[in-house]
Amino acid sequence: MTKEKLIEQIMSDFEKDGTPVTKEEAEEIAEMELKNATNRHYEKADKPRKSVKRERKIDSTKQKLISCFKVLLEGMKTEILNVKTETEINFVYEDEEYTLKLIKHRKGK
Repeated sequence: MTKEKLIEQIMSDFEKDGTPVTKEEAEEIAEMELKNATNRHYEKADKPRKSVKRERKIDSTKQKLISCFKVLLEGMKTEILNVKTETEINFVYEDEEYTLKLIKHRKGK
């Protein structure tokens, strides 16, 4: 887009909004927009970013609850297949597979 067309467009946009603008102000805005169009702030990097593996803190309360559920299920004569750390228990009860998931909800802000 040429500078003159951009100035006309800016002036018409300001008129539609009901805000008066002089030709000098519109020219200044057009120059800034044209300069900004040539500047590239975000460029794609050559190499993909390495994903950072963060270590999660172990929730001791959830760990205690899962161990209590495990003891309860063992008392009910279930076959425990898998226990994921503080999150879920997979077990078989009366020839059917079940998963017990423990989810801690965050407090609202």
